[in-house]
Amino acid sequence: MDDLYRELIIDRYKTPLFRGELNPHDISFEDDNPLCGDHIRIDLRVDENGRITEAAFSGEGCAISQASADLLIESVIGKSLDEVKQLTKDDVLDLLGIELGPVRLKCALLSLKVLKAGVYGLGEASDDLVE
Repeated sequence: MDDLYRELIIDRYKTPLFRGELNPHDISFEDDNPLCGDHIRIDLRVDENGRITEAAFSGEGCAISQASADLLIESVIGKSLDEVKQLTKDDVLDLLGIELGPVRLKCALLSLKVLKAGVYGLGEASDDLVE
């Protein structure tokens, strides 16, 4: 089963479905993981009911960080901002489908940290957002 998920990660890394930038956007935030150099920016368009109608990510990094961002973006389209605020690291890990060590965990969770910082309207992202 791990092989299937590994293939998904490599596929989403090589041919992401949601890579790009939204201009104009309603919410945008970016941050990086200084330990490895991964960088993610997430742009969202939100309707009058606070529901995400379009989303995209851009950035550079390892296969885990980029695939995680692509899968996360796919999962939040159609969700309300309140639903996004409730997402946890386990939700992201479930999307990836494989166990990760501590170093790779930071890579996988960067997109969630960036997404939640943008949704909360924070000036800077915090690891506390991905608990």
